Amino acid sequence: MLERLLQRLRERREQRALARRGIPDDLWQRTLRRYPFLERLGEADRAELRRLASLFLDRKEFSGAGGFVVDDATAVAIAAQACLPVLRLGLGAYDGFVGIVVHPQQVVAKREVTDDHGVVHHYDEVLAGEAMEGGPMMLSWADVDAAGDTADGPYNVVIHEFAHVIDLLDGDADGVPPLPDAKALAHWHDVLQYEYDRFCERVACGYDTVLDPYGAEAPSEFFAVASEAFFVAPQAFRSEQPALYRLFVDFYRQDPAETG
Repeated sequence: MLERLLQRLRERREQRALARRGIPDDLWQRTLRRYPFLERLGEADRAELRRLASLFLDRKEFSGAGGFVVDDATAVAIAAQACLPVLRLGLGAYDGFVGIVVHPQQVVAKREVTDDHGVVHHYDEVLAGEAMEGGPMMLSWADVDAAGDTADGPYNVVIHEFAHVIDLLDGDADGVPPLPDAKALAHWHDVLQYEYDRFCERVACGYDTVLDPYGAEAPSEFFAVASEAFFVAPQAFRSEQPALYRLFVDFYRQDPAETG
């Protein structure tokens, strides 16, 4: 009885949120056309993506930096791409943060690192996006917008950064998202480590790869760039790394190479 009551309350809250943040038909269709990897989804998946995107807009707070103004088209573009990885996983994966800061261009962040000898090194890092545990999320609109022009390639900053959010759900940025049991965890480690090592070898040798070579930086970046390719360039990804692709199919519960 209590469970049914709570379910009805959740449904009512969701309906109110959808009413508040419903995405107009014209804006939604323009967003789909702008990002072909969204448009190729089946009708039912597009409807679910739109529902999730509306709920996402109701739960997150957007702000512009450097004079950038976040309008409805900007917010919907980000929301739709962010919700693609959680189409089957649910928005609960993103409950750990609220704020999304959008810059007009890439930003330069001041970094410091201490080496094994205790020497502190300072350097600048150019960022198109950054996900931090607890937020806020940072995104460069120039890179978000460009994903529409380069939709046949594997680069997508929104999917990349939200893959980091998913990776961080267990508290560690290690390329291992939350998995249902020890067997699934062992299988993930086996496949990911083998594929990561093989990928790093190819990058070191100068071979072209479907995945962004930046993925060789660390397993966490490998998971993020592989997530980009999985949703944006799935056929090429599946052809180059079929075992890794199948691992992602099982985790995300989607098979983008067979969609459309």
